[in-house]
Amino acid sequence: METSLSYSSRPMSASVLMINGEGMLLSVMGQDYFVSYNRVPWLRDARVSSALNVRMTGPDAIGWPDLDVELEIESLRHPERYPLVMKRSPLDVVEG
Repeated sequence: METSLSYSSRPMSASVLMINGEGMLLSVMGQDYFVSYNRVPWLRDARVSSALNVRMTGPDAIGWPDLDVELEIESLRHPERYPLVMKRSPLDVVEG
């Protein structure tokens, strides 16, 4: 599925080209990027229909509204500058 927006007469689009067991191949503004599930684990167990629903959320970001996941396009271009860091919150722990 492809969605597009236009900011200052510059067309912008995002689409999923391929999904496999390791990640997904995205086309964002004419550039292709492979997004590994190791880098974006929130996409690993997503339903295909939710994974395909990728959108431009602004001039510098894409998102999956069904999954509440958003990525800066710069993190696709330079993943080494964006290490995956998960912070735990007291609300994450449910004691029974």
